[in-house]
Amino acid sequence: MAAHLLLSVSLLLSSLTGAVSTTFTLTNSCGYTVWPGLLSSAGSPPLSTTGFALAAGESRSVDAPPAWSGRIWGRTLCAADPGSGRFSCATGECGSGAVECAGGGAAPPTTLAEFTLNGAGGIDFYDVSLVDGSNLPMVVVPQGGSGATCGATGCLVDLNGPCPADLKVAGPDGAGIACKSACGAYGRPQDCCSGDYGTPATCQPSDSSQFFKNACPRAYSYAYDDATSTFTCTSGTVSYLITFCPSMSSLKSSVSSSGAGASTNPSSGGPGLPLINDTVSFAGRGDGYSSYPYASASASAPSLSAPGPLALVAAAALTWLCAAPRHRLRL
Repeated sequence: MAAHLLLSVSLLLSSLTGAVSTTFTLTNSCGYTVWPGLLSSAGSPPLSTTGFALAAGESRSVDAPPAWSGRIWGRTLCAADPGSGRFSCATGECGSGAVECAGGGAAPPTTLAEFTLNGAGGIDFYDVSLVDGSNLPMVVVPQGGSGATCGATGCLVDLNGPCPADLKVAGPDGAGIACKSACGAYGRPQDCCSGDYGTPATCQPSDSSQFFKNACPRAYSYAYDDATSTFTCTSGTVSYLITFCPSMSSLKSSVSSSGAGASTNPSSGGPGLPLINDTVSFAGRGDGYSSYPYASASASAPSLSAPGPLALVAAAALTWLCAAPRHRLRL
């Protein structure tokens, strides 16, 4: 009798826990392995993992406890040193020396998905941030949920190729593997929103942050980009799909089916990302910024009079992110 009662109580507690926990499903739509990193904020309950390998086309779910807050990102070009065995990554490095980040955060430049679950008013707050720069395209899509601003956010565009030369992080072959923020590149108060520039009134978008904003309208491009970049869903009613290297097709399916035969790492300038260099220059023009500062970042940028098919795909993808309603999306 006692054992039966204990089992009943255990099942009840498990059910209650499941009702208020939130599931993150991480999907890799890149053509290579990505190593997600997960960091809980100070005072936030820990997750069951802080890092793992995610092969091309693979998905993995992680349950977050109630009132969790923290960051999720992707690491690339990772390997263990043959001599010491120490694990490290060219981008998104967390400094732990292992696949698990164990409390280490992402070294910039890194694309970040940021969450505060069950925050003020019983609301989940989330965003995709390029404030610390970018290393991977990434999109967050709520599954279920409700609220006026409960919708997809992120960046579908690979910014590593068209990244301005003064912001670009290059791999051994000279090709871009990440793109720094102006703060990361220069460290000036006006770029870092610090010192005399530490308020929304004094810290304004720069040409560098506008490069990110033109390409990724819903992502954070600088510290006070809240108005267009913070999203909310009613807590406890939603799970979140986080996709690395999203494409329009991957946004319609929780798992990419293109993982077969993929490599373990991208080449520094490889084709694994669905929206590539020349699309950014095209997508950034004709938007009211007549002197778009980085229009010449890609030598192969198509002309406005005759855009190539990749440019059209990018424009459609960016239009989808801009036009998609900020409420429940059914993919």
